[in-house]
Amino acid sequence: MNTSIASEIARAAASLVVEEGLEYGPAKRRALKQLALPARTALPDNEQVEDAVREHIALFCADTQPSELLALRRLALVWMERMAAFRPHLGGAVWYGTATRLSDIYLQLFCDDCKSAEIALIDHGIDYEPQTLSGLHGKSVEALSVGCPVPELKTVVGVHLLIYDLDDLRGALRPDARGRTPRGDLAAVRRLLLEPNL
Repeated sequence: MNTSIASEIARAAASLVVEEGLEYGPAKRRALKQLALPARTALPDNEQVEDAVREHIALFCADTQPSELLALRRLALVWMERMAAFRPHLGGAVWYGTATRLSDIYLQLFCDDCKSAEIALIDHGIDYEPQTLSGLHGKSVEALSVGCPVPELKTVVGVHLLIYDLDDLRGALRPDARGRTPRGDLAAVRRLLLEPNL
């Protein structure tokens, strides 16, 4: 793979992730079109895009992104406490620290009974939209999605509750390609809020 082309795609994708809130996959495909490259061009991996996202944030959003990330992590914690019975784990950009006001929150719930999380939302009178998203290891998973206002960001953020069997929890905590923990439980997110540079 031509490394300079991969870097160019990663930078273009990173701009779309930060400025438009796209997920990595769609951002890479759109970057390919923007750069008028052939559809079969090899795409950079997610780690390369994440590095480019961090560079983009450092260059263009260093003054706003930390407070936006903090607001999203606080909202994630509220939802994790609300859904504590389902062993919630925070993943994605909000966990890794690359989220901006356009990022959604992704919580994995590990349930004894997959219908129980849905029943909990109904019992709390919370409107949600069921959908299928890409989840652990790129496999499709059922999700319950809620739009939540975030007053300090003057926006509405998507909170996606991805529903898994309890048995899936062990595999969910395997380190990512860089050896990092790919998601954190309630205690880990509380620590992040106390010590954001962890």
